[in-house]
Amino acid sequence: MKTLPILLSCWLLLSSCGNNSQPAADTAATTTPDKPAPAKAASKPTILFFGNSITAGLGVDPEQAFPALVGQKIDSAGLGYMVVNAGLSGETTAGGRSRVGWVLRKPVAVFVLELGGNDGLRGLPLTDTRRNLQAIIDTVRQLSPQAKIVLAGMQIPPNLGADYAAQFKQLYGELAQKNKLTLIPFLLEGVGGVAKFNQRDGIHPTPEGHRLVARTVWAVLQPLLRQPMAQAQ
Repeated sequence: MKTLPILLSCWLLLSSCGNNSQPAADTAATTTPDKPAPAKAASKPTILFFGNSITAGLGVDPEQAFPALVGQKIDSAGLGYMVVNAGLSGETTAGGRSRVGWVLRKPVAVFVLELGGNDGLRGLPLTDTRRNLQAIIDTVRQLSPQAKIVLAGMQIPPNLGADYAAQFKQLYGELAQKNKLTLIPFLLEGVGGVAKFNQRDGIHPTPEGHRLVARTVWAVLQPLLRQPMAQAQ
């Protein structure tokens, strides 16, 4: 059985309607209209993947994107979490900073932050990228103070200079250490720069590439999810 990430709009709708509301007509594909699954799903602790086109799964089917694959691993492990994919193609850290408050209208248990790649590819000032990521982290801490934050590290090719690429890579570790976050050192480990795992643009993973990304994320996320619920929420 395929497990799709819950649609962000449906998740927020369910969270705002309460138990007396009628089921939404466009609930996620993992539920059926004649069963109370949406209400049950809404009561589960949520893992929110907040990122750009890598998270959104540009160029692949939704169930092939790594958040959905992580959701399958969660279900197979019998862990009671709901996955929400809040990826947006083309998103920069500035864009993420402007929309994170809207996304966090409902508290989450785990917030996976995957942003910055588009900043780096565009050569945006690293001070701005760092400031925006910090602002997103601060907003999560304010609106969902018990959430565990996982920061997905990114790397870029040295097209804009070796110093820029090195500093870009370094800022993720520094932010994770400063804020005591769980760090995925490099989200695209074994995928970035490997032609057979990327689409023709050389940037976005193929379905096989997303399976490798999901494996990388799961290696970091699984221990966090197995902590007692009081600590994970």
